[in-house]
Amino acid sequence: MPGTTAAPGTPTADPHPAEVLVEVVVNGGLAGVRNKLVVHYDGSWTSRSGTKAPRTGRQTPAEAAELRAALEDPAYARVPERPTGGPVFDGFQYYVTYRHRLVVSGDGERPAALQRVFAALPEGGPPTNP
Repeated sequence: MPGTTAAPGTPTADPHPAEVLVEVVVNGGLAGVRNKLVVHYDGSWTSRSGTKAPRTGRQTPAEAAELRAALEDPAYARVPERPTGGPVFDGFQYYVTYRHRLVVSGDGERPAALQRVFAALPEGGPPTNP
């Protein structure tokens, strides 16, 4: 039956609309930012930037579907979990969590499948300004 679990810890077939779809955290830069974007299955999102008040919004159904498709793309499952290149000094690191899998990426190091996810995020992902 949709919405039920087969075993403890097994994800549901039909996630609750308010359940977190993806979380993206950005750290680094000259100012040492730590900003966060959380998107739920229903397309609602919250973006936190430093000490500023959180911003909220909602993706259109088409935008939410595009984000889900980007995250479910088999190419995204093959994105390395850790950066493969050298660090960019004073650059940003991005931490993307989807279905308990964490992918860490640095500035200038986004494989096409990860870039597709970022393009589908509200406002292009969490802000990089403090």
